[in-house]
Amino acid sequence: MFTELHEATTPTCDAPDCERPLGEPALAFETAAGRREAHECPCGAVTVTVARPESSR
Repeated sequence: MFTELHEATTPTCDAPDCERPLGEPALAFETAAGRREAHECPCGAVTVTVARPESSR
């Protein structure tokens, strides 16, 4: 499920005036509440993405 969600969307940088596409996460971990990924952009900003399993929505 998480792989499908990640492949369906490409995260982008949240920094003002950046919006670069982000590659592989620098840090990722999963809990019962979902998967969190931290992406570091070349501009220096860090964007965190969160994906929850279908069952918790």
